[in-house]
Amino acid sequence: MSIELTWLGHASWMIKTGPHRVLLDPFLNDSPTSPMKSADVEADFILVSHGHFDHVADVPEIANRCGSKVIAIYEVAQWFAQEHSVEDTVGMNIGGSLNLPFGQVKMTQAIHSSQLPDGSYGGVAGGFSLKIDNKHIYFACDTSVFSDMALIAEDEIDVAILPIGDLFTMGPKDSVRATNYLNPKQVLPSHYNTWPPIEQDTDKWTDMVKAGSTAQPIVLQPGETHKID
Repeated sequence: MSIELTWLGHASWMIKTGPHRVLLDPFLNDSPTSPMKSADVEADFILVSHGHFDHVADVPEIANRCGSKVIAIYEVAQWFAQEHSVEDTVGMNIGGSLNLPFGQVKMTQAIHSSQLPDGSYGGVAGGFSLKIDNKHIYFACDTSVFSDMALIAEDEIDVAILPIGDLFTMGPKDSVRATNYLNPKQVLPSHYNTWPPIEQDTDKWTDMVKAGSTAQPIVLQPGETHKID
């Protein structure tokens, strides 16, 4: 069964596999690069990496409209339930895994801050390692490069999605270092070109990845889809 990864701009992704729709870090209504609004999205599951506004902004509206199950670090999951009446939340923590109808979700380490839009404590930031139909997809989410990425790579990674915007996350150069730690078959960029402070040249990034790693770089435009067979 094929898996479809659609970039919705910034750090927002839709993962479709069979009948399941999994949404990651929806930031659509206020994003200048998103090809759609939250009202246009249907999701069975929503993964949330951390509490910053540009990762949680549209979670309550989508979850409450669609009845989505929201999976996040414990403190963020509790905030959605208590402050936004999201009925179906699962709070987890770094290193924990969860079996869901579409596959396995494991929350991985990320080196980043986390605070919710109202100033509430957002726990710690994380990434997600997904096992779907014998494919391993790793979303680093907002993070710097860290050497323990090599541990994630002990289970062969088919596709890695890495931030390249710099300033708030790793930049292009460090993303190539991360690619070498992870050793994925394919690598896609995320969290860039939303606003001027995180603008990047993806042609240069592609050349850097090709010269500095064995991974195949794949660049999507917002709204475009990459299929994993």
